Amino acid sequence: MAKGKKVPEKILRQVPFCPGCGHGIIVRLMMECIEELGYNDNVLIGKPVGCASLLDNALAVDTFTGAHGRNGASMTTIKRLKPDMLVVSYQGDGDAYNIGFSETMNAAYRNEKFTVITINNGNFGMTGGQMAWTSMPGQVTATSVNGRNVELSGMPIRVPEMIASSFDTAYVARGSLFTPAEIKKTKSYIKKAMQAQIDGVGHSLVEVLSPCPTNWGLTPLASMERIVNELVPYFPLGEIKNKGGK
Repeated sequence: MAKGKKVPEKILRQVPFCPGCGHGIIVRLMMECIEELGYNDNVLIGKPVGCASLLDNALAVDTFTGAHGRNGASMTTIKRLKPDMLVVSYQGDGDAYNIGFSETMNAAYRNEKFTVITINNGNFGMTGGQMAWTSMPGQVTATSVNGRNVELSGMPIRVPEMIASSFDTAYVARGSLFTPAEIKKTKSYIKKAMQAQIDGVGHSLVEVLSPCPTNWGLTPLASMERIVNELVPYFPLGEIKNKGGK
């Protein structure tokens, strides 16, 4: 039997995410891309207040945890001070879109040359499963116990499309994890986003539709099926903007 691909050397231990959560896959893809691009020793990952806080002591690279939602401002500062460093902002949708909308949008507006990976699991995962801007109509959460009422809270927001159509960003895409083929595509999006930063083209963002079985109240398999049947029709997959490199 052929051996599987080795774990990137900068992943020190298994991260204790919930069973069936997509974070572990996305972190693995992110670290594979960093290793393949040759940035093992000149990289910084910005972590938010949220599920990504579980990455503490799990990665052998520099990390930075800022105030909730403020990664856009923090990563801007770090990238401007260290322009040769690969700077990656790893955020959840509640962090990047709800709490940090201003910082996220302003970094894209200024075309700051760092990369954002946003996990869209339709809720505030770490803090109890509250409704987020990405929660679907009718979705039951800790703060929408009867299902999201779009007459009161509006429709789910598509931030990648907003950024791609409004600003002079370099690369924007949306991927998911529900099949090996989609995981492979998502990895290619993350790698292209990082390459756009390395080439100095500009800001890049990849959103990943990720399962959250714990807060969705579903099995891991049913969570993947929900992504295919409910999320993908509203949050379409693929490259949204690609300006190309040098």
